[in-house]
Amino acid sequence: MSLLVHTYLPRADGGHDFLDDPPNGRDLAGFESCRTKLWGAEPVRALGARFFPLLATGNLYVEPEDVQDFLAECELLRPHAAALAAHGGYHADYVAERLANITAAGVRALGVGGGVIVW
Repeated sequence: MSLLVHTYLPRADGGHDFLDDPPNGRDLAGFESCRTKLWGAEPVRALGARFFPLLATGNLYVEPEDVQDFLAECELLRPHAAALAAHGGYHADYVAERLANITAAGVRALGVGGGVIVW
């Protein structure tokens, strides 16, 4: 199974309206194993991440009011992608591309007043 990243608009009833997926697999956030071996792993926590580690135990919902902080966390991880990849047993390009997909979803969310879900 794969982790996916989507941008959503919140509905008044508490639900979510998902925006169209970007083309060419740009909704991929990693393998299911990335929950614990990458995004929720100790090296990510040690960098001070607070959003990504939530994936170790469940899905990640970034509410619209938190998207700016989430994007800052994405930027915090970006220069460490190769080291995080090595720790988790992934290729550096794989992690960099998945992080770019997640960041792009955050940018889309910021542009429309929406949120991000990684699941």
